[in-house]
Amino acid sequence: MATGRNHRPATRSRGIPEATVARLPLYLRALTALSERSVPTVSSEELAAAAGVNSAKLRKDFSYLGSYGTRGVGYDVEYLVYQISRELGLTQDWPVVIVGIGNLGAALANYGGFASRGFRVAALIDADPAMAGKPVAGIPVQHTDELEKIINDNGVSIGVIATPAGAAQQVCDRLVAAGVTSILNFAPTVLSVPDGVDVRKVDLSIELQILAFHEQRKAGEESEAVAGAPAASASAAAPAASAGAPAATEQNESAGPGASAGRKGPDGDMPAVMPA
Repeated sequence: MATGRNHRPATRSRGIPEATVARLPLYLRALTALSERSVPTVSSEELAAAAGVNSAKLRKDFSYLGSYGTRGVGYDVEYLVYQISRELGLTQDWPVVIVGIGNLGAALANYGGFASRGFRVAALIDADPAMAGKPVAGIPVQHTDELEKIINDNGVSIGVIATPAGAAQQVCDRLVAAGVTSILNFAPTVLSVPDGVDVRKVDLSIELQILAFHEQRKAGEESEAVAGAPAASASAAAPAASAGAPAATEQNESAGPGASAGRKGPDGDMPAVMPA
C-alpha cells in the first residue's frame, strides 16, 4: 500500500471546492453504514437526509466526482464508497504522529476510528521525560527529542498537536521543518504556518460557546413569547370592549356637552379602550 509522504489526494488538481471536500466525509460515513447493512443503492434524498444536507447540494457535490447516479435507481453504494475514499486519499496508508500525550492525546491515541479510515498512529510523542517508554493504546511514548527522526523514519506527513497552547507553535514549527505538511491542531491557539501546509483546528471550547449563544437566544425568544401572552389577551378583549363604545357615545351625546367634558383624562385626552 502506498504511504502518505509520496502520494497526495487529487482533490485540488481536479478543482473540487473546499466546502465539498468538507462534506465528503459525511457522505462516506453514511454510505459506510449503508454498506454494512448490505444496501445496494440509495437515492439522493435518502443519502442527503442521512448526511444532514439537502439533496440538491449532494447532487452538486457528487457531480465534481463525476458521479451522477441513475434515474429511478439512485447511487451505487459500494462504488460511491470507493469514489469518495479515493478522493479523500483513504485508499492508502497515512502514518500519523500525535504530539502531547496528556488526557486528550491519550484519548486520541485510543480512538479506533483512525485505523478504520486508513490513518495509522505511527508514534506518540511527549516532552515529559517521565512519559518516555510508557505504553498508551499499545504504543510506547517517545520523547520530543526524537521527533524529527520519527517523522523521517515513518514517512509522516500528518501531525496531530494536542499540547498546551504555549507549546503548540514550537511543536508546529518542528513538525513542518521535519516535513509534515498537514496538521490537525487541538491546542487552543492559532498556528502560523508557511504556504503549502494545511492546518485544521478543533477547539471544543469554541463549539461549546457557539452552542451557549444559541441556547441564550432560544431562552430570550421564549421569554419574549411569555411576555407577549398578556398583550395577546388584551388584544382579544379589545373588540368586546369596542362593541360597547357606541352605546356609551349615545349616552354622552344625550347627556350634553357637560357629560363629555367629565370623561376627559388627566391630560385632557379622551380615554379609550386600546389594544396593549
